[in-house]
Amino acid sequence: MAETLKKGSRVTGAAREKLAADLKKKYDSGASIRALAEETGRSYGFVHRMLSESGVTLRRRGGATRGKKAAST
Repeated sequence: MAETLKKGSRVTGAAREKLAADLKKKYDSGASIRALAEETGRSYGFVHRMLSESGVTLRRRGGATRGKKAAST
């Protein structure tokens, strides 16, 4: 579980790299940016920027989607 950081505090160096890796792992496992922001006590924009800097391919909006519905014949 990511540690809750003081809102607005700078995260630099090794701490930033560790946080970015932790966020990336959780996002790749299915956690939403909003859930990660709430868990870490940071803003949506901060988490989004950290994921982008980590090279994560961000999912499209709207959450998980289902496959195409089979046409009935």
